[in-house]
Amino acid sequence: MKRKIGFAVSLALFGVAFASPLPTAGQTKGTVVEEIVARVNNEIITLTDYKKAEDSLRDEIARSCQNCPQDRISQQYKDREKDVLRDLIDQQLLVERGKDMTINVDTDVVKRLDDIRRQNNLATMEDLEKAVEGTGVAWEDYKNQMKNSLLTQEVIRQQVGGRLDIPPDEVKKYYEAHKDQFNRPEQVELGEIFLGTEGKSPDEMAAVRTKAEDLHNRVEKGEDFVEIAKRYSEGGTAKDGGDLGKFERGQLAPQLEEAVFKVDKNHVTDVIQTKTGFEILKVLDHFDAGLQPLDKVQGEIMNKLYQDKMEPALRTYLAELREESYVMVKPGYTDSAAIQGASVIQEVPPTPDTPKKKKLPVPKA
Repeated sequence: MKRKIGFAVSLALFGVAFASPLPTAGQTKGTVVEEIVARVNNEIITLTDYKKAEDSLRDEIARSCQNCPQDRISQQYKDREKDVLRDLIDQQLLVERGKDMTINVDTDVVKRLDDIRRQNNLATMEDLEKAVEGTGVAWEDYKNQMKNSLLTQEVIRQQVGGRLDIPPDEVKKYYEAHKDQFNRPEQVELGEIFLGTEGKSPDEMAAVRTKAEDLHNRVEKGEDFVEIAKRYSEGGTAKDGGDLGKFERGQLAPQLEEAVFKVDKNHVTDVIQTKTGFEILKVLDHFDAGLQPLDKVQGEIMNKLYQDKMEPALRTYLAELREESYVMVKPGYTDSAAIQGASVIQEVPPTPDTPKKKKLPVPKA
């Protein structure tokens, strides 16, 4: 069954949104304040939403391809631009499904905001709010975007990821067919907790070292390294629990290489002072040179197979959501994942206000 569009919303299927019945100063009745690009059940996607998504895509490509020539950046944008509206519709479908499932991520939002506050060395949540609004983003919009992101992630985890099956024989089959990928030099896989000292006075640096030593002791006593990294690390890896990736000999600064290659798996180094701060490194895994045994790379293979299955499974799930929903797109815009028979928003010009005729005075008898 497709969802029914609420009566109040169904009165405005004209591709534009209108100002409040009580116009502000200088605003006439019937003034168009926003263009509607698409409608997903009772919600709308506006031209502003669409342009923001385009800007975010440009920023994402620029960050991920910083040293790329302009023509390559332009080609990447062109290749992905066709899916901008699709992705906005996908998110709205997932958000609505999350609400239908009564998933509550309010606690996760508060925790994530606090993590961001700590990572940016801000004293209070009010300071974070000021910092966010200083970038031109409204605080409520920022929180709502984060809430929707966490909500969609949880829906995908429960409804798609949780249903994927990767049996052991599939992992073994992949390993046997790709052994050349697992013939490697000696490597360590690392996680980090980083506290910065740039621009700090000697007294402030001493306080940072004390904090680093305290975090090191907490890890040594059994607290979760990933959670501490998320909450206290000031490095760019904090959001990923400190995950740095894999390193061969010669890829790290000598000071760090000497420390990590002699540490056993699942152990941490002492606090290491660098030019920019203090590091606590954890050896998540240590790979000897040569062909890696299956048990060493099993998790890596499972992640690879999981990712390979996730994209088509997610697209299938989103197609099912589209079948169950009303998704309408304005002419001139494209939903690259539209199902057959999808509706189109019909352009209907607004009816102009008809001036009321003045009543003629009734002549006295």
